[in-house]
Amino acid sequence: MLKKLKYVGAVALVSFGLGQGALAAALKVGVTAGPHAQIMAHLKERAASQGLTLDVIEFDDFVLPNTALFEKELDVNSYQHEPYLTEQNQARGMDLVSVGKTIILPLGLYSKTLKKIEDVPYGAKIAIPSDVSNGGRALRLLEKAGVLTLKKDAPMSPSVLDIAQNPKHVKLVEVDAPHVPRALDDVDLAAINTDWVLVSGIDPKSALAREGEDSLYANLLVVRKGDEKRPEIVKLVSLYHAPETAAFLEKTFHGAVIPAWQTVKATEKAPCGPSGS
Repeated sequence: MLKKLKYVGAVALVSFGLGQGALAAALKVGVTAGPHAQIMAHLKERAASQGLTLDVIEFDDFVLPNTALFEKELDVNSYQHEPYLTEQNQARGMDLVSVGKTIILPLGLYSKTLKKIEDVPYGAKIAIPSDVSNGGRALRLLEKAGVLTLKKDAPMSPSVLDIAQNPKHVKLVEVDAPHVPRALDDVDLAAINTDWVLVSGIDPKSALAREGEDSLYANLLVVRKGDEKRPEIVKLVSLYHAPETAAFLEKTFHGAVIPAWQTVKATEKAPCGPSGS
């Protein structure tokens, strides 16, 4: 599998004392392109100064990072939110768990032809991510934007079958999340995750509608069940949640990427149930 991946950095082992004896302090970390890769590159430099080597492996899809982690080709990954993790664990029989929140990459609605969300025309074509969690997240945002209405008993991650009212008769086109930006030339509107927005060179501020800081879709650091207390993992979480990381986010992304660990209380107080903003 790793032949399909792009390696960033070299594998190295560094030993440092942690209580009893010396520990080989190195982690293989899986990320997706864009903010997750940039943040981990930043953490790699800081980690090295504290005796922890990060071997960062970049993926270009949403499935392989979990598969590689489950098959012990990675120690940790950083790219997904909790609804997606839950979906993948159930669908693939995995037991991956979160060890901490990372960032919020707000989902936004983008268009090359429309100036405001109210301009969505009758019969408009709208691209949404094809995976269950992000597709449902897109439907929630479209509902909040007034484009359609979902059934009152729709699950947190609804599908097109949960649409109750579609007054403009919009046509939803399901596309793999990383490829939604490419669909912008062929649709009137597209629901795009911020990481793929940034990778594609789209201005996040151009979104016609966007999730807010109270989004329930905070991204996570994920490991195999049983590895939560590994010293290297604990160290990585500590480095990620440090003030230096928040400062890096602000300097690099200018508010487009939100430090989720700083908004945990607000997120946990958000209404239970299907909310994406």
